[in-house]
Amino acid sequence: MTFQLRGAADEAGWRGTAFLFFLSVCAGAVGALGQAPRDLPLAMLLGVAGAFLLFAACTSPRRAALVGWAFGLGWFAVALHWIVEPFQVDAARHGWMAPFALVLLSGGLALFWGAAFGIARRFSTGVMLLVPVWAAAELVRAYVLTGFPWAAPAQALVDRMAGQGLAFVGPHGMNLAIFALACLPAFIHRRRGNNGQSSLAALIMLAGIMPVVLPVPQGAARMTDHWVRLIQPNAEQHLKWQPENARRFLDLQLALTARPAAGQTSGPDLVIWPETAIAWRLDQAAPVLEAIRSVTDAQVVLGVLRAEEGRLRNSLVHLGPDEGQQIYDKHHLVPFGEYLPLAPLADALGLAALAQTGPGFAPGPGPAVLDFGALGQGMPLICYEAVFAHDVNAAPQRPAFLLQITNDAWFGQFAGPHQHLAQARMRAIEQGVPVLRAANTGISAVIDPRGRIAAHLPLGRADALDARLPAPLGRTFYSRFGDMTAMVLIAAWTGLLLLLRFGATKADRRPDR
Repeated sequence: MTFQLRGAADEAGWRGTAFLFFLSVCAGAVGALGQAPRDLPLAMLLGVAGAFLLFAACTSPRRAALVGWAFGLGWFAVALHWIVEPFQVDAARHGWMAPFALVLLSGGLALFWGAAFGIARRFSTGVMLLVPVWAAAELVRAYVLTGFPWAAPAQALVDRMAGQGLAFVGPHGMNLAIFALACLPAFIHRRRGNNGQSSLAALIMLAGIMPVVLPVPQGAARMTDHWVRLIQPNAEQHLKWQPENARRFLDLQLALTARPAAGQTSGPDLVIWPETAIAWRLDQAAPVLEAIRSVTDAQVVLGVLRAEEGRLRNSLVHLGPDEGQQIYDKHHLVPFGEYLPLAPLADALGLAALAQTGPGFAPGPGPAVLDFGALGQGMPLICYEAVFAHDVNAAPQRPAFLLQITNDAWFGQFAGPHQHLAQARMRAIEQGVPVLRAANTGISAVIDPRGRIAAHLPLGRADALDARLPAPLGRTFYSRFGDMTAMVLIAAWTGLLLLLRFGATKADRRPDR
């Protein structure tokens, strides 16, 4: 296959390049089927393996970069097709932007992968260097320009035994492992004259596929004696901010909060409402907070907007049993959704209208933990913040649980909410702590420390979910060392290959004696 592709790409001119581009886009589209809600990790491996075979067919860095970019374009276009959904909330004003958003986002993210493929081919004629360089590109994608690590290959493993490796090496270490496994077919093809190396690589490949296929064993997690209630009002985005609907959704959440607990001797210890659960700003919401306290004795968490120094903040308010309040402000904001990057330049270019929040939200100071009394310390995450493993790892102290409030109504009813849930499950595995997730339209869930869903409410249902709070596991390796482990592995792999290449080149240049 590699020989035929090499011939097509290098001898057939633009037709060969177009053919290579088409195959790369198709391979990326297949690989993206590993993402939720399709959840086909073998398709993910097949697509990534195809990318390595296509990379092996490239003799120049420029052509390799094209293959990497085209593969990324196919991958992100399929995985992130839900990005058009926010523009349909007010389709008359923003609908025309939807296709441009999908193309620009997919093409922009694909640049990271195109650069990785080009750099790997520049410094090596084999396929092994692409493994750490591609993993490094994914690590950079999680950080640069505030980061956007959505749809990473490791995300496809959350339901499989291999996904438990997140507790040790985190998402970037697992990306490295995926690339190492997926490169083996191309390695075997290139070593087809060496039966020993090919046989060993085939055995490693078969052994590596097993944990990708096997599901996480089901079993009851260790539970605490505390009960939580997740409130899911199912307030559609185009309705929730209308004045005539604000009171209706508030009354619904109050009723769900006050509902008697089924099969319990007492009510819940903690009630969680979703992001922006009420239509009133915090400084205007005293009657609402009083109404909440009047229907339950439990601690209550809810999302609310609040104003400070003339700027809005996307916040979480914790109402304690002693009339006290704790406030957390979202610190990792969504570009273009909650703030406009390079706002002065965008305003000069007439692009300020792209921001849906005017001047945008003000960010909070950073990761934090709140005191939930007998339940322990909890780390709040507002929507998008659950996407960033390194932010969760930056908590000032290890929490007993993560608490995510979100409004996934922006993401539609198909792939977006499922992928967001998958990332919350990744955070549970990485930290070894449960996640309590209250989502406006779903999917609300209690997630145990191994990333398994202990209880959930499906998309599109207005309801409340009562469940026991799972107990945390011991501190994980990843929670101790974060992304440093992946960085060391990537650097070690890259350095070893470059040293071997340097040594081989030096030996080739040595005169015969």
